[in-house]
Amino acid sequence: MNKVTTLATACLVGLCLAFLHAVALGQDMKMVIGPSNIKLHNGAELLKRGEAKRGLELTLEGLEHAASTRERVVGMSNACAANVMLGRYTEAVSWCHQALEIKDRNWRALINRSHAYLKLGRFDKAEADLIAAEELAPGSRSVKLVRSMYLDATDPVAPLVVIDDRRQVDDDVPE
Repeated sequence: MNKVTTLATACLVGLCLAFLHAVALGQDMKMVIGPSNIKLHNGAELLKRGEAKRGLELTLEGLEHAASTRERVVGMSNACAANVMLGRYTEAVSWCHQALEIKDRNWRALINRSHAYLKLGRFDKAEADLIAAEELAPGSRSVKLVRSMYLDATDPVAPLVVIDDRRQVDDDVPE
């Protein structure tokens, strides 16, 4: 066995011993391997694949059983994203508001709300959320994407050169 395998085995044995010790003492203990809220997890996976409707359904079911503040904030932010994907921008803003009331520095909720505001034409609010998200996650692909969408909407680039590549048809020559 190599060092990594030996270390992993030792960690697993240690976890099992701790679990057995807790059970022997009458403590209620469980070991969770994988996502703790499978519906939130599966909903997020569907959203990543672009399946907004079913992703939202699973996310809302997962939110009913959210066991922690983190799970609630993630679920609300994902509900916001799903509603943006479905074109329900006002509903999206509401979900992001709820997430940001719990954790005001959640860049995902900020960028999702910025995207919703952008689609609603509320550019001042979109930019404020975008600036806050850029400060929290400057390298995020999502943040950069919404920034480019914002710039396209507020300051579109006009081409400097237009090429007219239509053929001139001579009236005397049959086509």
